[in-house]
Amino acid sequence: MKLSSAINSKCKSMRIGTIFCCIILLFLYQNNQNLKISATKNTIIVFTPLNQTKKSPISSMILAPPKPSILSTFTPPPPYLNPINRVRVANPNVSVYKPGKDNVGENKKCDMFDGKWVYKPEEFGKYDHIKCPFIEEKMSCRKNGRPDLDYEKWRWEPNHCHIPLFNGREMLKRLRNKRVIIVGDSLNRNMWESLSCLLYTSVPRSRRMRIQVHSKFRDYKVLKAKDYNTTVEFHWSPLLIKFDENHKSGKKVLVLDKLSSNSKLWKGADVMVFNSGHWWTHKGKFRTKSCRWDLFQYKGQLMEKMATHRAYDKGMKTWAKWIQENVDPVKTTVFFRSISTNHNVGKGWCYNSTRPVTDELYENAFPKLMANVIESLITKMNKPKVNYLNITKLSKYRNDAHPSIYRNKKWKIFPTQYADCSHWCLPGLPDTWNRLLYASLFFT
Repeated sequence: MKLSSAINSKCKSMRIGTIFCCIILLFLYQNNQNLKISATKNTIIVFTPLNQTKKSPISSMILAPPKPSILSTFTPPPPYLNPINRVRVANPNVSVYKPGKDNVGENKKCDMFDGKWVYKPEEFGKYDHIKCPFIEEKMSCRKNGRPDLDYEKWRWEPNHCHIPLFNGREMLKRLRNKRVIIVGDSLNRNMWESLSCLLYTSVPRSRRMRIQVHSKFRDYKVLKAKDYNTTVEFHWSPLLIKFDENHKSGKKVLVLDKLSSNSKLWKGADVMVFNSGHWWTHKGKFRTKSCRWDLFQYKGQLMEKMATHRAYDKGMKTWAKWIQENVDPVKTTVFFRSISTNHNVGKGWCYNSTRPVTDELYENAFPKLMANVIESLITKMNKPKVNYLNITKLSKYRNDAHPSIYRNKKWKIFPTQYADCSHWCLPGLPDTWNRLLYASLFFT
């Protein structure tokens, strides 16, 4: 009997212990579920540079929180410096990133055009005239014997946010079945050559035969990436409006209320990048036959004189009207690239320059009235919205990045007369313009 009583007592103890253990396990399971819910709420979306991603699409860059412990509550990791949160916009072709709180806890608007140049020697060698054989000779400074190459080793870094490095293959993926046009003067042609080289050299050598480049003619150039059904075109139109060299008056006439004759070729593009400015202000040896007019025409009337900024205002309003009447804001994203600084005069002259200008007070020689005209006009355009690719400030510091005398052998003979301080070496500054275009299209 004593043995039976002892066994019963042990059985009761085991039952009580089992019930108690079940209660503990149930409590721990419930607590674990709560922690998972809490952790999910604290998932943080951050931007990861494109060159660090391999398989995951950019649209799903999510940093998952660490697995919670039953012994401690989940605490989110410290915020990334200027974390970037993805938001969608009405235009299905464009995604927008907004900067979050920076390290001092204040919200600051991301202005990618406000920043500084940082020396990055490890980034040297994006491409050259061998890897990219269609660079114009006058832009291929290495080929023409420029001895210093540090001008290729500077990276633009915004002050209050981070922007991705250019990723050519990723851009081609995002531009699949899309058409990009770059319209304007020789500086936008500079930009087209840069973008074409960046895209072309991003493709594996074995697939470059699937990319066609037609670049022989001044007025029209195109890169066709067959694997992506993507085209990137350049259209020559330095004034964006009609320049009638065969006017019935016998004079060369700048028609301020009619668009350039090749505007019919612009329609239907998915991305448009325009510029116009320098040709309106060319003087002296810089005013060639192709930008020398005798008369202005506006609303049928011919005029001998008109203030340059007033003529520019009328001409750009003609362009703006065309944009509003011919561009589908759902399909197309429009950019206007700001004035690219030249360094032809004064202390900003580019001859023998090997480092960027560091003087914050250095002023752009382009007339402020002209810049105010286009900036004011673009601000008022919203159907469709025109994005202002404001590269003026970042370009004005780069007097070291022009071809200078390294356009061809002939130029070296008369450096003080023929140094090119308007265009840019390739590779070089226009690569940064295209990085900002890339960021503006897909991340801002």
